[in-house]
Amino acid sequence: MIQLDVSIMGQAYKLACREGEESALREAVAYLDEKMCAIRDAGKIKGNDRIAVMAALGIAAELLATKSAEGPFADMTLAEINQKIAAMHAVIDVALAPQENLF
Repeated sequence: MIQLDVSIMGQAYKLACREGEESALREAVAYLDEKMCAIRDAGKIKGNDRIAVMAALGIAAELLATKSAEGPFADMTLAEINQKIAAMHAVIDVALAPQENLF
């Protein structure tokens, strides 16, 4: 296990993860930090525990929407979604490559 020092809403945390999962954990921390800071900055909710619950509810709703029978990803596994995203990135990289020569 690897220990990572991270910050969520300015609060330091030491988290553990398996080797090779550091990037995914850092991405999750950044996403959560973004959601919690947005809720805090809106100024309607006070208290870190309430902010954390509201962020968790928002993230859970996002997850459930992707699993919805009517959702755009209803018939796909997470691995298939990740493959589609990687393919889109590859197409974008190819399309933007000529632009790099302009700068």
